[in-house]
Amino acid sequence: MTMFSKLPALRSLGNLADELPLIVTDSREQTPLCFHRLPSRVGSLYSGDYSIAGLETGFAVERKSIADLVACCAGERERFERELFRLRGCRFKRLLIVGTRAEIEAGNYRSKVTPAAVVASLEAWQVRFDIPVVFAATPSAAAEVVESWAWWYAREVVESCNAILRGIKPPPDLAPVAMPETAAAA
Repeated sequence: MTMFSKLPALRSLGNLADELPLIVTDSREQTPLCFHRLPSRVGSLYSGDYSIAGLETGFAVERKSIADLVACCAGERERFERELFRLRGCRFKRLLIVGTRAEIEAGNYRSKVTPAAVVASLEAWQVRFDIPVVFAATPSAAAEVVESWAWWYAREVVESCNAILRGIKPPPDLAPVAMPETAAAA
């Protein structure tokens, strides 16, 4: 019988209650958001423009300006859809548009792509890639919403770790799925 050692991650959570999540901004982000309520650093992310240090595989935010979004509906569509595909494995993922839907619908951008095509692309991506689209009117509003998402996501992860330490079941969406019994086991 194989004996298991204690979980090393759980032994080192001592001061976790005093910590804030650290937002990671992808190093390729050309106009990064400025965060004022949570600490942040620049780093390399596999997908998305913003994540949380230590939780990069579960939390990702892809940010687009209206101009970037319109470009993704035209010539950069295949590349952008590959980015969205990579986000499918994240438990929390968002496509954050800095601007408003009204700006898109009014065609307040430089492109021959119609507003209807941009809106239709957003609707299709939400369904195809299971990624909610959220609008924030300004970069500062976008930064605030990323900070809020990061804090709440990290809080849920900490709550789950606390539940493990106390021997309490984690929330249903974080609980492991039971494997069906096979005929060989019966």
